[in-house]
Amino acid sequence: MEPVDFDDAETYEPDEGWGRKALAGSDKFTFEWFEKPAGHSSPMHDHENEQVCVCLEGELTIYTEDDSVTLHEYDSVHLDSWEEHRVENTGDERAVGLDVFAPGRSFDFWTDRQ
Repeated sequence: MEPVDFDDAETYEPDEGWGRKALAGSDKFTFEWFEKPAGHSSPMHDHENEQVCVCLEGELTIYTEDDSVTLHEYDSVHLDSWEEHRVENTGDERAVGLDVFAPGRSFDFWTDRQ
């Protein structure tokens, strides 16, 4: 068993107010808690990992090249490997979510981008 205390979890802040925390996981899957300020969007991107995004608080809209879906508390969406997407907080308050990636990944995905 390998517990991860939320307050001690590895963190990454790609933009001001857009914080991510690495929760318990493995090479097979990882969990990342995140928060986004109102109006914030990640850039369009894709990755080898399948992804499930769960909205825990607020409102998150996920955009792909062909579609969009707005998630509210406890709604979720699955994204296939290499499916280009971005995640935007389209609400007026902070949004909180949980991303699950398979296979697992580290924050290198963001820190090694150009």
